Amino acid sequence: MHHDVTAERRNNIAPIPFEADAPFLKIVGELPRELNGTLYRNGPNPQFDSPGAHWFVGDGMLHAFHLEEGRASYRNRWVRTPKWLAEHDAGRALFGGFGRRLPDAPTNLTDGGVANTNIIFHAGKLLALEEGHLPTEIEPGTLATRGYCNYQSRIAGPFTAHPKVDPVTGELVFFGYNAAGPLTPALSYGSIDAGGKVTRFERFETPYASMVHDFIVTEHHVLFPILPLTGSTERAMSGKPPYAWEPEKGAYVGVMKRNGTAKDIVWFRAQACYVFHVMNAWEDGDRIIADVMQFEQAPLFPHPDGRPTDPEKSRARHCRWSFDLSGDTDRFQQTYLDDLTGEFPRIDDRRAGLTSRHGWYACANPRLPMFGALSGIVHVDGTGKRLGQYLLPAGDTVSEPVFVKRSKDAAEGDGWLLAVVWRARENRSDLAVFNATDIEAGPAALVQLGHRVPDGFHGNWVGAD
Repeated sequence: MHHDVTAERRNNIAPIPFEADAPFLKIVGELPRELNGTLYRNGPNPQFDSPGAHWFVGDGMLHAFHLEEGRASYRNRWVRTPKWLAEHDAGRALFGGFGRRLPDAPTNLTDGGVANTNIIFHAGKLLALEEGHLPTEIEPGTLATRGYCNYQSRIAGPFTAHPKVDPVTGELVFFGYNAAGPLTPALSYGSIDAGGKVTRFERFETPYASMVHDFIVTEHHVLFPILPLTGSTERAMSGKPPYAWEPEKGAYVGVMKRNGTAKDIVWFRAQACYVFHVMNAWEDGDRIIADVMQFEQAPLFPHPDGRPTDPEKSRARHCRWSFDLSGDTDRFQQTYLDDLTGEFPRIDDRRAGLTSRHGWYACANPRLPMFGALSGIVHVDGTGKRLGQYLLPAGDTVSEPVFVKRSKDAAEGDGWLLAVVWRARENRSDLAVFNATDIEAGPAALVQLGHRVPDGFHGNWVGAD
């Protein structure tokens, strides 16, 4: 036991082994009265240790911080996926990494989905997302699992953890990679209108099988980044890494008109890079500008022969991509806007796909491994220039910062920034509430938990109204 505790104190990745309800949490400072709603967060929290399983494939656990009239409560629940239920009944792990069934698992088990990456609210549904499977519907408040949601069988196959809500039309635009089966170069693409009806769903081929974590949506275009973190059935069959870094394949981004079809996709090229997350993108005349967190090499995944990638190059920085739709070039430009290591970019979502003047992301200590060391928050303007930075006490880590608008009509960026912070010395977590345009002042309020929330992936605020 002793060994585990010291390992946990070094980082905050190990799972917590319980579900809990904390109806009245201690608050340091004062929670803004207007902040009424729930911050839902999702991340990997394996129910059982599984040999050789990648961090990315731990069972999803939801964490809900409910804020109301200056009070705060907390609840966490595992997402009860078919995999979680089967393993819970068996009392042991039945799957290894990326849906691989363990040798002693029952042969009728085929679904290794973990619903562990994001949680969004759209058209009255709360959905836990993970890019390998359909959305899993969650009951708001209780966090009970309702099961897969396929919109009256209008969609099928994998569904991205990063769909985009168009702030003007209210429609949810989505895609899925591995759309023709595991490790295939096909993508699906579709949209669901503000009322929850699927209005479009189609599939198309891309230059090669790639892990496509996020994509880019602007007012009239949708862009699909095919970057050389490649998938290979051949490798997987021969016991090599199913996903690996193959920079010689180069970077491709497919640009499609939102009202066009996959037949009209124009492929742009650039030198190899990897991107998990897009901050925002917009149109500027004949150009499309996209701000992303770009790595020179993919982190967390090896070369095809199993060698690790270079840690120096496996850190992300705020980078601007520019596509000239009128030109005679198929190259797109990549320009770093800062040298700061960072991840998990967010904006005021009312500006998604439109020009934006505010962005935030978690920043890291460049000397430590990328994801275990997010130790501060940066506020930037529309050009990537830093407007403010807040650094945590040494050793503490921070989750993705989520923006919450002050009111329906508040100006862009006027509101709060919510982030879960791990306190290394006490080995527990706080929900920190910042004034979004003055993060340097530090948190205006801290909601204190008695336990830790492991470093997770994504979250979203759902207002009480």
